[in-house]
Amino acid sequence: MQWSIIFLNLGYTVIGALLTILFMVAGYKLFDRITPFNTADELARKNLAVGVVVGAIFVGLGIAVGLVIGMGLN
Repeated sequence: MQWSIIFLNLGYTVIGALLTILFMVAGYKLFDRITPFNTADELARKNLAVGVVVGAIFVGLGIAVGLVIGMGLN
């Protein structure tokens, strides 16, 4: 087993995951700016529709990070 390949794949995985998180935070901020309401306030008021959308953003994050990690291990 070559350790350099393992560390290279680990590096790709970490960088990919960080970029994915960065893009998802940017997507959340963009969603917050283009909607006519404040997302954080609506979540504090327990608005179910906003909660579902924000949850979908985090599910997308999980799928994207899972794909990045999975591709990094191949």
